[in-house]
Amino acid sequence: MICSDPALIDAVWRHARAMPEADPAHWRQDACGAWMRREQYGHEDAEFGWKLVKVSPGGADSAENLRPFHCRNGYDVAGAQPRCALTADRANLPAEKYAMPPRNRAA
Repeated sequence: MICSDPALIDAVWRHARAMPEADPAHWRQDACGAWMRREQYGHEDAEFGWKLVKVSPGGADSAENLRPFHCRNGYDVAGAQPRCALTADRANLPAEKYAMPPRNRAA
């Protein structure tokens, strides 16, 4: 879903997971763990592009019924679970380290 209401976009962005290693105003992770960049909202071809996804059947287009997902990920409303094609890339990193800059990989 593409939305032009900045207040709704910001409210949905706040549903994404903030991570201690990245500025939450710019970087967050979706329910699949994929990195998203705030400025890349609606940019489906961008590396960290993201979109608003409805998570309850027949619900209104409100912050309560929408969640942020990387453009390659989504949500199965019938199964009530994320559909993950992409996740954060932590390859070759010790458990206590973070990848900076953030990066994604196929799930």
